[in-house]
Amino acid sequence: MIGAIIGDIAGSRFEFHNHRSKDFEIFHKNSFFTDDTIMSLAVAKAVLEYKKNKSDLLANAVKYMQEIGRHYPNCGYGVRFFGWIYSANPKPYESFGNGAAMRVSACAFAADSREEAIEMSDRVTAVSHDHVEGIKGARAVTDAIWLARQGKSIPEIKKFICENYYNIDFSIDEIRGFYLFNETCQDTVPQALEAFFESESFEDTIRTAVSVGGDSDTLTAIACSVAEAYYGVPQFMYDFAYEYLDSRLKGLLEEFDKVYGNNVIEE
Repeated sequence: MIGAIIGDIAGSRFEFHNHRSKDFEIFHKNSFFTDDTIMSLAVAKAVLEYKKNKSDLLANAVKYMQEIGRHYPNCGYGVRFFGWIYSANPKPYESFGNGAAMRVSACAFAADSREEAIEMSDRVTAVSHDHVEGIKGARAVTDAIWLARQGKSIPEIKKFICENYYNIDFSIDEIRGFYLFNETCQDTVPQALEAFFESESFEDTIRTAVSVGGDSDTLTAIACSVAEAYYGVPQFMYDFAYEYLDSRLKGLLEEFDKVYGNNVIEE
């Protein structure tokens, strides 16, 4: 969970001012949390309720995404998702936006099996992003996190993703010069995963993902959600990111961590 939040905060100030270098201050005075953090924590709350009492995960996802999301009207929602958040009768709208993929990390961290992780990912995604590419993007991220949690190597994870989801046949160096802002799963998730595949540490994942450009907060949130599962998150980064959150979001993060822990490491 905290991986996605750190990635979101680190990438936030570069979303519309891309930084095509790995040299930057990760936690800056101009950094902030966005809809990526808010929706990740809303999904985490829905997953907690589902796992605790086997209540309807789809209904929980709608409830908490709207209930929590409405506290943050200016956090960066897309136009259609903003309408969904405030709708009295929210329905999926065939979206394949990358918001589908940035919010599902809790599914992989809370699941007891890959099958359960994918089932939860599908349910929380389909409430809004029910296009096949939206479901696919969320599944790919969920699978990458799940495989990392099982101790699979980066080459093993990449092989699985390439065989089952995306043919990632580029390097970050090859695309850095021309990759443009893109809000779709199919043109954000492969780039985010490749940033992780090329990384050497959690911090290097952040720096590589930001350097790609594009939708920097979401791309980096996705990459770092996998990196947390693989490398763990340095304690000092957890502490820095925690202080960017308000009391409501801190409470949601603590509630999830209390049940499922986190992959925080001392360095």
